Amino acid sequence: MFKKTWNPYVAGALSGILLILSVWITGHFFGTSTTFVRVAAVIEKSAGIDISKNEHFTEKKGKYGAAALPDWQLLFVGGILLGAFISSRTSGDFKIQSVPDMWRKKFGPSPLKRGIVAFFGGGIGMFGARLAGG
Repeated sequence: MFKKTWNPYVAGALSGILLILSVWITGHFFGTSTTFVRVAAVIEKSAGIDISKNEHFTEKKGKYGAAALPDWQLLFVGGILLGAFISSRTSGDFKIQSVPDMWRKKFGPSPLKRGIVAFFGGGIGMFGARLAGG
């Protein structure tokens, strides 16, 4: 139905145009890491954990706390997930697998090993994004 892959230069240029339009129209840059902090605050608050003692979850002008949701970033994250799903379905690449083929070839078929490495890699990436301010 559609081409299997996009030209990376075209995709990069379109992303750049989308970023410019986002800043011009809304005054906001792309960003997702703050949304993960906000969602973590919602989850902890709903689990009965007192988040007021954790400075990272305090609602500095409503920025990080659970009360800051929903917001445009949450919709942006949802749009990323939906867009990736639609893209993979229309290209014919969609498949559910616990261990991607590339990982299986390099590191073996263990879903537990893949999950542990993905969890810690995501944690390191999120730490770096938050340390850099977003």
